[in-house]
Amino acid sequence: MDTVSHMPHLDTSSGGMDLLAINTIRTLAIDAIQKANSGHPGTPMGLAPASYVLWRDILKYDPAAPGWINRDRFVLSVGHASSMLYATLFLAGVREMAASGHVTDRPAVTLDDLRQFRQLGSRTPGHPEYGVTTGVETTTGPLGQGLAVSVGMAIARAWLGRYFNRPGHDVFDHHIYAFCGEGCLMEGISAEAASLAGHLQLGHLVWLYDCNRISIEGNVDITFTENLAARFRAAGWDVLEVADINDLETLRATLRAARDDLTRPTFVITHSVIGYGAPHKAGKASAHGAPLGVEEVRETKRAYGWPEDAQFLVPDGVLEHMRSGMQGARAHGAWRTMMDSYRAAWPDLAAELDRMEHGGADMARIMKAACPDYAPDPAGKATRETSGEVLNAVAQVMPFLLGGSGDLAPSNKSALTFGGTGWFESPAWQGDYSGRNFHFGIREHAMGAICNGMASYRLRPYAATFLVFMDYMKTPIRLAAMMGLPVIYILTHDSIGMGEDGPTHQPVEHLLQLRGIPNLLTIRPADANEVAVAWQVAMESSTRPVAFALSRQALPTIDRSRYGAADGLRRGGYVVADMPDPQLILIATGGELHLAINAHEKLRAEGVATRVVSLPCWELFEEQPQSYRESVLPPEMTRRITIEAGSGIGWERYAGAQGRIIAMQSFGASAPYQDLMRKFGFTDDAVLAVARAML
Repeated sequence: MDTVSHMPHLDTSSGGMDLLAINTIRTLAIDAIQKANSGHPGTPMGLAPASYVLWRDILKYDPAAPGWINRDRFVLSVGHASSMLYATLFLAGVREMAASGHVTDRPAVTLDDLRQFRQLGSRTPGHPEYGVTTGVETTTGPLGQGLAVSVGMAIARAWLGRYFNRPGHDVFDHHIYAFCGEGCLMEGISAEAASLAGHLQLGHLVWLYDCNRISIEGNVDITFTENLAARFRAAGWDVLEVADINDLETLRATLRAARDDLTRPTFVITHSVIGYGAPHKAGKASAHGAPLGVEEVRETKRAYGWPEDAQFLVPDGVLEHMRSGMQGARAHGAWRTMMDSYRAAWPDLAAELDRMEHGGADMARIMKAACPDYAPDPAGKATRETSGEVLNAVAQVMPFLLGGSGDLAPSNKSALTFGGTGWFESPAWQGDYSGRNFHFGIREHAMGAICNGMASYRLRPYAATFLVFMDYMKTPIRLAAMMGLPVIYILTHDSIGMGEDGPTHQPVEHLLQLRGIPNLLTIRPADANEVAVAWQVAMESSTRPVAFALSRQALPTIDRSRYGAADGLRRGGYVVADMPDPQLILIATGGELHLAINAHEKLRAEGVATRVVSLPCWELFEEQPQSYRESVLPPEMTRRITIEAGSGIGWERYAGAQGRIIAMQSFGASAPYQDLMRKFGFTDDAVLAVARAML
């Protein structure tokens, strides 16, 4: 470890040790960025006092048990200040937690990790990444995401408190803190999330706003002059202000006041100077997004009273001072003692808590028992309808399955309607936090990120909207996939089949976008039984999110005694209908599978042998052994037709060079869906015409 034992120019009294620790955070951040020749030094330099005070004096966080479920959560929404977080985690002595949940003897961040900032395979990536660095509660980077995720965490904390807490036994009583900057607050997601948090009166949520008034292009007055205090008060938040972030006593007192106000969320405006201490860049945009430069680093350290040539310096006493103030271990010990009596008094609840936290349920067996089987029905029903039925069946045996819609629950069929579910609502609005149904409002972007926050607590949240509005929550979906959070997306009205609302509401390119996200399962079921299996797959998935694309229009329920079992969906694709020596393969998803089946039957009557393949989930299909994939789509069978009422891009993978792709080549139109299907070529006759031409 690079240390010096004697720095006579620095005051090492109590107040001096505070400054010494803060400047250690600043200089470690500066050195990491300078060595990487990449990063954002200005915010860590200005915001370091808040990071120090929060972690040392406020957070209920046990560094030796970073997975403790009742720990306070800290979210760095201003993710480009990651070097500050890594330096703070190092000083706090947070231990590394393995993927298994076991805490190792290794620090989460070492000085060597700081030296590897932004390098391949390091524990200190350019923006905080969940699962890479212990102590990072969520992946942040796209500005504003962390704020909405923190609202999801606060919602989870409130719901879990209502579910598990009993008199004298507060299993969940922690807080959620998030740091943000002007960029986070310019993003619309922050307004969506703040509005909902204020409405719900999430009193254990604190946002600290680093008000340095600088962005990449200069002073934010060029774009951002609104009265934020008035904005947050109007949204139902308490607003506190610290005139100078370096005034540590005021900062401590303000954060304690924010923590103690449980009646509403708190917005703390903290004034800082970006690039604090840099003689030529402090307060300027040049401090934001690039290393300071060798000479500016030397002069900045001189301004801090720091040895100018020392790199990654941790003065003697700093680690002890930082860790001696942290109260998390003591709080954790008291909580564990409380839990001993809790387990004795409420053993069933304690067992549920263990299952939620650690898993262990036989999910496949539970899901098989919960999901209904559907009899053949030529009239059928919309897959959104079936999804609502299966959702309610599953939720009755899975108490931690909960969620809501972006004000579309009646259309998405996403409400839990069996007895005792209720709605999650603030007591101020004659509700409580026990309900499993959520009114997210018309806030798709925030809804997606909020579900990420809920999933980080081991809940199983779902978010529902129209497939076309997936655009509004694309970033949260992408981040859920990146973090491996098993959020479920119920995306209905999945094609031009949604009809009269017209092209603004008819998704065309959206399946393509979803299928392009790594680690996301996109499933477009064709009938009621495929929906049931899709829900089984989703609930059994613990390391990746799942998106359902569901129809508005009724789809026939396939006679599975004649055609392939819907359980084939588990493999992504399967043979639905077949004949000896088929001359043609018809491949489809969703509502268009029925066109393929109809074409198969008509061609059979004409003496033409075909095979029908349902391919509802490309991702699962691509994970199957090559032998299975080739058994479904033999390479020698080159005459293929794919049918899907969306963009055809990507289908060439399955159609092959000699195949034909029946897909949308434009936006849709406003009309009854039957007319649209005829206009755009999704009819039995249109498919037959293409098949006959190929034959």
